[in-house]
Amino acid sequence: MDIGEAVQARILELCRQRNISINKLSSLSGVTQSTVHNIVSGRNHSTTISTIKKLCDGLGITIEEFFHSQLFRQLDQELK
Repeated sequence: MDIGEAVQARILELCRQRNISINKLSSLSGVTQSTVHNIVSGRNHSTTISTIKKLCDGLGITIEEFFHSQLFRQLDQELK
C-alpha cells in the first residue's frame, strides 16, 4: 500500500465510523466535492497536507489522529 491508498482508506474509514457521506465531508470541510471524490476514488495520489488538514477539521479530528492508524505504519517504500 502506498501513501495515496492509505489516505484514501483512512478517509473512507473515518466517514464510515461517523456515518457521513463523502459529499457531507466535502460540505463540512470546505474541500470541493471533486477533490474529495478524486482522493477516495484513487485518481489523486498526492493529496496536500493542507487538504488533509481541512478534511480533519471537517471530521473534528487532528492531523495526528488522522495519521494515527495502522494503515500508515506499513507503507511501501516510496523511493525505489
